[in-house]
Amino acid sequence: MQELPNYRDTLQAVYLSQVGVREATGNNDGQEVEAYLKSTGLDKGYAWCASFVTWCHIEADIEAVKSAWSPAWFTDTSRVVYRQSWQDNQFTSQPGQVFGLNFSSKKRVAHVGFIDYEDRDNYYTIEGNTNTAGSREGDGVYKKIRPKKSIYIISDYVTP
Repeated sequence: MQELPNYRDTLQAVYLSQVGVREATGNNDGQEVEAYLKSTGLDKGYAWCASFVTWCHIEADIEAVKSAWSPAWFTDTSRVVYRQSWQDNQFTSQPGQVFGLNFSSKKRVAHVGFIDYEDRDNYYTIEGNTNTAGSREGDGVYKKIRPKKSIYIISDYVTP
């Protein structure tokens, strides 16, 4: 009997392999960044956090959203596993789940990335189009630490 692939481990290996990618000129460009954007049908110059998440899912052979628009990762309610408004705080994350940050100025989710692991107070994330300050308009793929209370919504596209 053939062993089924572990998609969660594969996805984690893909996004971790991209840590350290940087834009070529700071204008949403460069070989890797342009590959992320191409996965959602865009050329260089566009914000690319959601395109990065899309590209990683494609590389891991996981059927998921193919959109550069951050809110699209949370429209399939069957995939949403956590919302900040839920009262049950017994949620435990898994590697490869997609988180969304809500920006009140935009009145919507405006940045996405991957949860890699968690501790009691924080999620340790991998994010594209961010920087050391955690901006949603950054210059590369970074490891970040986000307080759990800052995460608005989480979805999961890894299925058995």
